[in-house]
Amino acid sequence: MNAKTVLRVAAFLIILFTPLAASAQQQRYLYRTELIQATPGKFVELIDLLKQKSALDQQVGDEPALWMRHSQGDRWDVMRVVPMQSYSAYYGVARIELRDRTMRSAGLLPKIHDDIAWEEDVFVYGPPLEALRKAFAEGAFFHVEMFESLPDKRAELYHEREMENAYSAALGQPTNFIFVRDQGAAWDIFTIGVYRNLKHYAESSDVTPEAQAAAAKSAGFDSAADIGPYLRKFIRLHHDTLAVAVK
Repeated sequence: MNAKTVLRVAAFLIILFTPLAASAQQQRYLYRTELIQATPGKFVELIDLLKQKSALDQQVGDEPALWMRHSQGDRWDVMRVVPMQSYSAYYGVARIELRDRTMRSAGLLPKIHDDIAWEEDVFVYGPPLEALRKAFAEGAFFHVEMFESLPDKRAELYHEREMENAYSAALGQPTNFIFVRDQGAAWDIFTIGVYRNLKHYAESSDVTPEAQAAAAKSAGFDSAADIGPYLRKFIRLHHDTLAVAVK
């Protein structure tokens, strides 16, 4: 076993037994993530309709969606992260009947469907809802990274995402929330970084090269410059999006 492999194994063991990784292993809260592109000219109307739907969701006992709107990057205009807890909790017969009855009475769904040009959903397991909701309440700027892994590389991709979180934590920067696909669209893993604003997101550029190098080594990378190439060993497709809070 060469020195590089020893370092990465050691970093993995360190990460494995940190509170961050212990929490990650227990991520069994289910979310439905909706990626939505508005019909041309209907973006503002769609946002208003989705706000009305969120209010109705709460009336029937559903957790309100956490959402953001695209600033630059991927094709979607809106991402909605819908808390489900579990399939059995969300799709209980009584819940379905009440949800359907309320939505039919409001007449919102046909209008929403008319204002959507493209949509895909992916069901994912992610962090506890309380932690995610707190971050969204405090942040207004988001960095979303979505990945399709290479065959048999999803576990290694997940580990790499943990390593990048360890790197960010060592620099005193926000870490990413990690979501893992259960079913739906092809994205195997996606992460959401939550920031106060664009300036907060850009603070990483102020970190000295020496600090970056030390943080990268402590997280198991050869260097800060190695982070990108190391990630690309595990992915087939990667989309980045910057987004802002919906007001």
